[in-house]
Amino acid sequence: MQLSGKVALVTGAARGIGRGIALALAAEGVRVAVADLVVAQDPAIAYSLAHPADLEETARLVGARGVDTVALAGDVTRAEDARRLVEATTARFGRLDIVVNNAGVLVAGPFEALTEAQWDRMMAVNVKGVFLVTQAALPALRARGGGAMVNISSISGKTGRALTAAYAASKFAVIGLTQALAQELGPANIRVNAVCPGLLRTTMWTDGVAPARAASLGVSAAQALDTFVHQHTPLGREQTPEDIGEAVVYLCRAENVTGIALNVAGGVEVH
Repeated sequence: MQLSGKVALVTGAARGIGRGIALALAAEGVRVAVADLVVAQDPAIAYSLAHPADLEETARLVGARGVDTVALAGDVTRAEDARRLVEATTARFGRLDIVVNNAGVLVAGPFEALTEAQWDRMMAVNVKGVFLVTQAALPALRARGGGAMVNISSISGKTGRALTAAYAASKFAVIGLTQALAQELGPANIRVNAVCPGLLRTTMWTDGVAPARAASLGVSAAQALDTFVHQHTPLGREQTPEDIGEAVVYLCRAENVTGIALNVAGGVEVH
């Protein structure tokens, strides 16, 4: 599928992986609606979330690639917000061809210390958010005669790992939903795939995962990512938002690929 001139909605786009995806699509000539929650803090999440300035910076960088863009604030866990994000995208650009469900949160730590509020928040953002945005977007994709959806899962959606039980459960769910939707929506020419990122130096890792992972590795939080990469990654380096963006572009372009969960993890996960 030729991507130039298409329109994409990317959630969780204010920074990190979402920003990398938005910029990769923009480099292909895709007009991008960048969306995020843009609240400073969530009481269930240990690390700081995106600020409005982060989202505006993503929009500025996308625009600098020479394509039209719009920044949209919204909560993917609320049906009315999901509908509004899609409506605002189609109102601005007149169409919708690509949806990237990237919004996600993580709480790391011992399973017995996990609170109900933390469990509920991860399931709401990571799973319900995909459900709501997808459901809201389908009429617009059907109106175009098809399109591409990419859901951002994780290598934790392929193999559960200690200290991230709820996150793993939510990301397994994303892959299951992806596979089911690929079967159901294929006849409508809507392709649905997932990307499973590995280890990225984002706020989610440095402030969310590293403190919990450091103790099990016997290192400081600052050393946790490098140590984990050295011990577990055959290609010997962490992943970047640009790596994930390249994978999303491929899945948006590949006209006969649907229902897969593509690892972008340097070999740390091979299933």
